[in-house]
Amino acid sequence: MAAALELFSTRDAEDVSIDDVASAAGASRALVYHYFGGKQELYVAALKSAAAQLEARLRPPEGGRPLDDLAGGLRRYFDFVEEHAAGFAALLKGGPANRSGEIGEIVDSVRHRLFRLIMKQMRVDEPGPALRITLRSWIASVETAGLDWLEHRDIERPALERMLVDQMVALLGVAAAHDPQVEQLLEGLVREHAP
Repeated sequence: MAAALELFSTRDAEDVSIDDVASAAGASRALVYHYFGGKQELYVAALKSAAAQLEARLRPPEGGRPLDDLAGGLRRYFDFVEEHAAGFAALLKGGPANRSGEIGEIVDSVRHRLFRLIMKQMRVDEPGPALRITLRSWIASVETAGLDWLEHRDIERPALERMLVDQMVALLGVAAAHDPQVEQLLEGLVREHAP
């Protein structure tokens, strides 16, 4: 699985053969076929594995202040990014052809769970359109930041994590000018975070 994730994160799935995976894993081609049936099944299994590992990391402890919980979640997210670079890249880097069907469902499931976790941390049951768009936009920014950081590593992780928390607050500030729900949420977050 690790060999498959590494290969799928650096090359398009179409360019990776079962022989490539078997060779990288030090296993026989027959063994890979025995456990996975074919390349598509192996690719899906590898992505599911990466998604499950990431989701397990994102489960927050209970009872903290929302912005502190968000910062802790980012720390755990980037721990995963750093420790499982291949799995993270494979999960997010697939081209448009890989974003339909089961593959798309895996990626969308991770995003949906992250969205729900953020809402829970912010104590929001049902977001209005402005908050929903803001949170989904921020999740996309975090994903992009993770991929960029893996590629360049020219900013310290703690600085990047702080910047992303600040970005969330800034995005909420923009949305608050357009939506009373977000305005009320932001006021509560700032009040709770004040010393």
